[in-house]
Amino acid sequence: MSINEDNIKIIEGGICAVSGVETAGIKQGKYGVAIILSLDSNAAAVFTSNKVVAAPVIHTKEVIKDGKLSAIVANSGNANCFTGSHGIEDCEYIVEHTSKLINIPKDQIASSSTGVIGRKMPMDIIEPLIDKVSLKLTHSAEASTDAAKAIMTTDTHPKECAVEINIEGKPVRIGGICKGSGMIAPNMGTMLAYITTDAIIDSKYINIALKNSVSKSFNMIVVDGDESTNDTAILLANGKSNVEVVSGDIINKDFQKALDYVCINLAKQMVRDGEGANKFLEVNIKGASSPTDAVLASKSVVSSMLFKSALFGEDPNWGRIVSAVGYSGCEMDPNIISISIGNESIFEKPDSDKSVYLVKNGEILAFEGTDNLITAEKLMSSTDIVVDIDLNLSDGEATAWGCDLSYDYVKINGEYTT
Repeated sequence: MSINEDNIKIIEGGICAVSGVETAGIKQGKYGVAIILSLDSNAAAVFTSNKVVAAPVIHTKEVIKDGKLSAIVANSGNANCFTGSHGIEDCEYIVEHTSKLINIPKDQIASSSTGVIGRKMPMDIIEPLIDKVSLKLTHSAEASTDAAKAIMTTDTHPKECAVEINIEGKPVRIGGICKGSGMIAPNMGTMLAYITTDAIIDSKYINIALKNSVSKSFNMIVVDGDESTNDTAILLANGKSNVEVVSGDIINKDFQKALDYVCINLAKQMVRDGEGANKFLEVNIKGASSPTDAVLASKSVVSSMLFKSALFGEDPNWGRIVSAVGYSGCEMDPNIISISIGNESIFEKPDSDKSVYLVKNGEILAFEGTDNLITAEKLMSSTDIVVDIDLNLSDGEATAWGCDLSYDYVKINGEYTT
């Protein structure tokens, strides 16, 4: 375990780092099933904004209306989306079958699916997996990893994160797992994220806290710009710590900060595992006219297919960066914009030799043959790339994350259903 700069203790155990949480998962070829238990939890969720939604999203939106959950059942390999009434029936059967196996009322069980859209659920494969997983539920780090692996599709590795904070001298834990590699865009992506905490917090405030964190994390990442039909992020609080994290309608700032950390960490893991990705991109905006403008600008740059291609080719193409800012919809003046590129933020370390200005206050500093361009081209060979953009208008700030666009992305998606 370790301590990050915000005095949040990073711990092992993933979603099972939280007391009272049991899980299990099995992956069989392209198909997998995971079950997560956190009995009698207050809960809230955030879903895709796509107008085409999967059957489990429809189901979970209904189940979670009362702010209570005890379990989640999730499968990979099939999205159970665009499958009509048959898909709804399959979803209902999965929940009912799980309910009987783990002895939890079906109206306390959320469901999720991820995989190919528009194909019927292979119940002859999924049902036996549910049977097996229901017998393996346990509270352990290994069980968390098994669950994280079970929900993977094109992901290359499982994604987990857990932290511990102290509130008034008492420990509170937050742990989570997620999946996501492609079809990742702002407003969620092909992602499932399940987060648990032992804090005492009402579902009303879980909803607020989760939306605050999602706005800074899962809604600020881009792999390919395609928004999925199945995106789901759920936060369950079982109260096992006996620590209240809301006082006078105010969510404890350390709890919110810790939840932000977990969500951002999981979101960044998804981007690093982007389909075919070789490079990780962070775009920091400051000096925007408003926070909203900063979000527009940062998302536009990480979404730019031209700049993502330049990133893959290790080309510090500031023209593509400024163009993406220009069409983002944010207020900007090209005569005063500054752009730097490198391996760490020039905003945080102005004198570092790991970042260099391409444009400063509207003046291009990286013409052919200049030291700035030579340095930028060398820095672009690194795996992690940071772009800092100062719009020099006001104090709006935002950060978005993305990755490069490689040949492998086309290959992976060209063969996705075959």
